[in-house]
Amino acid sequence: MGIMLDTVGKLIAKYLQKEVPGYEPFTPSDPERLHDIIREGDVLLVEGNNRVSGIIKYLTQSTWSHAALYVGPIDGAVEPNGEPHVLIEANIGEGVTTAPLSKYFSFHTRLCRPVGLSYEDRTTVCRYAINRVGFGYDTKNIIDLMRFLIPLPIPQRWRRRMIAIGSGDPTKIICSALIAQAFEAVRYPILPKITRAGSRQARREILHIRHSSLYMPRDFDISPYFEVVKPTIELGFDYTSLHWADKPKPLREVAGSTDPFPGRVDFPGQTAPAQFAAETAGQATTLDQEGLRAVA
Repeated sequence: MGIMLDTVGKLIAKYLQKEVPGYEPFTPSDPERLHDIIREGDVLLVEGNNRVSGIIKYLTQSTWSHAALYVGPIDGAVEPNGEPHVLIEANIGEGVTTAPLSKYFSFHTRLCRPVGLSYEDRTTVCRYAINRVGFGYDTKNIIDLMRFLIPLPIPQRWRRRMIAIGSGDPTKIICSALIAQAFEAVRYPILPKITRAGSRQARREILHIRHSSLYMPRDFDISPYFEVVKPTIELGFDYTSLHWADKPKPLREVAGSTDPFPGRVDFPGQTAPAQFAAETAGQATTLDQEGLRAVA
């Protein structure tokens, strides 16, 4: 019985991991800037392009279907070309694995950074995730996989629960749950439940950690405790350096030589608003004089 369930589970996992044809990211990441900006403890959100990604995006009503934790170079984990693995992620059918940053260069991504996280706690978060590498995804749990095959509309109040369904085995985790557990290890909040207590004069908030299985990739995006870091503008952005396909950039020696407002009259000693007022008054006087001639 166990062998049959495992076989069926592997077939479903293979189906869910199959890429959807025709996928093209709206705004792919800038590989060089992403590599320069990302640092340990950052959460990389990904807009996936396989079947399970589409289901997760529907259930979460979000662009993001996958999350990975950046932990820096991992000893003994490298690509054939020598590129180190720097991401920890959990995938259906594979479990917790490592990956190079280049894996998501062609995808639409978002970088979320925990604000104020100390160096010690950042190290603990990364070490927690690294120590979970090898934890599996139990393909025998058909219920876990069937939840991603339901094509019927799901009421919004049930969607988070659809993601959270699972066997409860701590060694069988999905991507966002893994990262949530890592931050929970240092009591860093993502989207905690808040209970207000005390009188109106002295209110205080008591934070409760949600169960890790209830977290979704988008929660790191909307969390008030994570900063959205955009590599394209983080190190400075000069819009004048862009080259537009429909309007080539003018040469430096001719740029600015053409007046876009021909016929403008410069009035020495007057500001731009004063010039405009003088021009308007002159036009009005001319129109009044022409009108009087027409009546006469």
